[in-house]
Formats: sequence, C-alpha cells, structure tokens
Amino acid sequence: MSNYPTFTFETTAEEVADTFASEIKGKNVLITGTSLNGIGYEAARVVAKYANLIIITGYNDERLKLSETAIKKENPTANIRRLTLDLSSLAAVRKAAAEVNAYSEPIHVLIHNAAAGLGPFKTTVDKLELQLETDHVGPFLFTKLLKPRLLAASSTTYKPRVVFVSSGAHAWANGLDLAAFKTPEAGKYTPEGAYFQAKSANILTASELSRRSKGAILGYSLHPGVILTNINTAEDALPIMKAMKILDADGKPNTKDFQWKTIPQGAATTVTAAFDPRIIETPGAYLDDSKVATETVAAHSTDVANAEKLWAVTEEIIGEKFEF
Repeated sequence: MSNYPTFTFETTAEEVADTFASEIKGKNVLITGTSLNGIGYEAARVVAKYANLIIITGYNDERLKLSETAIKKENPTANIRRLTLDLSSLAAVRKAAAEVNAYSEPIHVLIHNAAAGLGPFKTTVDKLELQLETDHVGPFLFTKLLKPRLLAASSTTYKPRVVFVSSGAHAWANGLDLAAFKTPEAGKYTPEGAYFQAKSANILTASELSRRSKGAILGYSLHPGVILTNINTAEDALPIMKAMKILDADGKPNTKDFQWKTIPQGAATTVTAAFDPRIIETPGAYLDDSKVATETVAAHSTDVANAEKLWAVTEEIIGEKFEF
C-alpha cells in the first residue's frame, strides 16, 4: 500500500481509478445520480473500465440511456445496467430496491451521489421536504433495503462500502434540526439551510452505518469540492447560488472566494472513498481531496448522539428499523 501515490486537489477520477484498477476489478458498483455533466457520471465512466458491473441510476430513463451510450462509446465492453430510481418517493425506492435484490450479483460498492437541486420549498409524495428526502431519507431506506446484496459481497478479504457524497458546506448548518426532517415547514425553510442539513446527515449516516454494522459495511462520506455541474446551474438553483456568492452576478464561478474543481477532479474523492484500501482501517471517515479529513468535520456532524438521534428519526419516517 505504501506504493500508492498521495492524491491532491488536482487529482482526477481517472487517475484514482487507474491507481486502484486491481481493487475495482470484479466489483459490482451501484452509483445514484449519473446524468451527463455530473460527478456521478464521471465516477461511473472511469470505474466502468475495470469493474464487473456498473449500475447507473436516475429518475429519468432517457437520461440514463444517454449516460450508458456515452460510457459504451468510450468503452464498448463496459457492463452497464440502468436502474430507474426516484429517491424522493419511498415507494419508488422500495420498487427499485426490490429490482436490485432480484439480481444474482452482490453489490460491492453503493455510492450515494444523487441530490435534489437547490430551489424553493417543495414537499414530496411522502410529505417530506424534497432535498431532505432525496439526499438523506431515500438513500437511508435504499441502503437498508440493499443490506442483503451488500452483505453478500462480504468475504474474508473484502468488506462492502457505502459512500455518501456530502459537502464541506455541512459546517454551515446551525446544528442538526431533526424537526425539519420529520415535519417540514415552509416558513422555516431556506434552500441552503436544507442543503446544509442534508449534507450533515450524510456524514452522520456514514459513520453510524459503520458503527452499527460493526465494520461489516464500511461507510464513508466526502467533500467533492466546489464544482460547476448540471445541478447548480439549474434554473431554480441559479439565483440561490448567486445569493450565496458561489456564482457571480453573471452566473459565472466566483473564483475570487472559492477554489474550483473540474468535474474529473470533483469525482476523484468519490472513487477514492469507494476503492482506496488505505482507508479500510478508518471506517466512517470523511474524505476531502482524496484523503481522510475527518478532523475537519464540524462538531455537530461528528457527534455520536446526533448520529443516533438522526438514525432513530429516519427509521420512524420510513416506518422500518435498520438493524444488524
């Protein structure tokens, strides 16, 4: 392991995948949110060169077909499987999970990359706030339901991984607001506030998953970097990104106050979290620039009591216990 390089801010997902080609070989990987021009797609693209199977997901199958075609154009032998998954509906999550559980293959790596865009207050069919359900509650249920497929990948030499794409912006949350997850209120909602809560939840869930499973499943979270993708240039997101001064008045990246990554650089930490053998000894870790950076996580997102409370509240929301 000492022969592996030290990754940096500039490292690309392709460089990480090439480094860990032997770790990726033979693995079955499910990645949520894999539309073109996003870091989920980029992770799928580079991992597809070596993996046994890549399952790409999204709520729109036509967009998934575009991603599949693009990957296969570059790598005709890639084994790609499309899965329709709407994380903003618990019924849809259960339907998609049933489909995956019918696969003959185990799932070695589950990457939660999908997220709802920043936008005005919206509730889902489950009467939850859109960002919090798409970014946390839906992925929590999906992970719980796929536990059999994940554990089927276990061996004496391998432990399955669940990776949550979080954000350094989790630190801007003012603690953990459990009420927002259960009973959203339009009057208390801000798009950025919901985002901060969701990203805090990702970090807490990754660490608690590792703890509760006693290392049978390795959970990781990460900050991908500040990246210009399809999600933060959407019509609803633009005015919010400008108000947060991440984009300037013309909708261009604010390079004065933020250091930006390209999409290939932004997907690098995802691939590291999924395959780097050096992080096996730190289950529940948070990564930044493809390195363990748990010490940078805000206190409210490392608090074990917060993690336990969030887990219990989320079980209550989905109406199921997630136990090992």
